[in-house]
Amino acid sequence: MADVNRGNRPLSPHLTIYRPQMTSISSIMVRITGLASFGLALLVVWWLLAAATSAGAYDLINGLMTSFLGDLVMFGAAWAIFYHMLGRLRHVIWDLGYCVNVEVSEKMGIGMFVLATVLALITAVAL
Repeated sequence: MADVNRGNRPLSPHLTIYRPQMTSISSIMVRITGLASFGLALLVVWWLLAAATSAGAYDLINGLMTSFLGDLVMFGAAWAIFYHMLGRLRHVIWDLGYCVNVEVSEKMGIGMFVLATVLALITAVAL
């Protein structure tokens, strides 16, 4: 039978009242960095195909990749790859049954951001 008091009941809270948590933000960022890494792979394939086809095509993409904008893209790509790698490592640790409580998970999320930045900076300085 249909509920006749449907309009009198309070609605469920909307998602906007919830505060984002570090664990959810880091999980979403792992997905975003996975997609960004796929985009980077396409850029590398374009670079290799240009190198295999002609000098003009290679000069175009190589000029783009070695410009300041290209350096920023490569730094962001390095950060994304390191962050995604650390996220996968975090899930392996969780799958083994370790560090699954909320406090440690939040610290691991912050650590992923910090460590990915440090590793990307080390890579940028070394290369």
